[in-house]
Amino acid sequence: MNDRLPGDLMTIGGDRLHVVTEGTGSPPVLLSAGLGGAWFDWTPVVSRLRDAHRVIVFDRPGLGGSPPVRGAATLRAEADRLAALARWAGAPVILVAHSFAGFHAEAFARLHPELAGGMVLVDPSAEPRTPRYSRPLSRLVPLARLAGTVAGTTGFTRLAGPAAYGLAMRLMTARGNVAPPEYVREVCTRGHVLGTLLAEDAVYRQMAADLLTLRRHRPFPGIPLRVITALGDLRGDGEAWRRAHAGLAALSPRGRQVVLPDVGHLVQIDRPEAVARAVREL
Repeated sequence: MNDRLPGDLMTIGGDRLHVVTEGTGSPPVLLSAGLGGAWFDWTPVVSRLRDAHRVIVFDRPGLGGSPPVRGAATLRAEADRLAALARWAGAPVILVAHSFAGFHAEAFARLHPELAGGMVLVDPSAEPRTPRYSRPLSRLVPLARLAGTVAGTTGFTRLAGPAAYGLAMRLMTARGNVAPPEYVREVCTRGHVLGTLLAEDAVYRQMAADLLTLRRHRPFPGIPLRVITALGDLRGDGEAWRRAHAGLAALSPRGRQVVLPDVGHLVQIDRPEAVARAVREL
């Protein structure tokens, strides 16, 4: 493990994953970042939960401090990765998933219900219908990874990566960047991180389609569920987003939607106390 990053590089479920753990309480809480995200996106939430829970944050392969793997990510592989982490952490776990990781979390609960003690979906991705062009776009994964490799070898990510991340945080959040600059430099200068981000974007529609198929075959368990809906940065389609999330909350008889009208998509940064409260309610 690079000694400039916190945590450990561990083999879990056959993959080398960067894992950061804080706290000792039970039940354990497992945090999963959104598309292209890293463990440090959860820093404000971890600080509010570690006194009462063992909090585990990890990076998917190719993101944050985790080395890349060959091949495209699939919904089943992501669900199984969460299952391996849950077993390692001491299942059942409370799973907290942001945005794109909401697909993985729902698949995990359907495929491994015995490992899920509760779930918080933080402004999760929601696709009520099969997206168009899902399979053709997923075939762009090798090209996406090649773009990351080129960006790394030419020095582009070293020059532009941290600045691009900082700009994105300023545009998307009220608080701005919450990660220590040395962690941002270490992660965002890696070409494979950019390539993995682009690859995740390429498989987004295919994962949405696969989740819709899974819903027809595997029920969602009756676990405590909170769905946090952020409406602060939507333009004109807020009601559709609210309804889509209400549908997710209705997956469980113990589900409830929490609507935050004045908060943007990165709830874990701008309103970490809302995420922590949802975990405590479970």
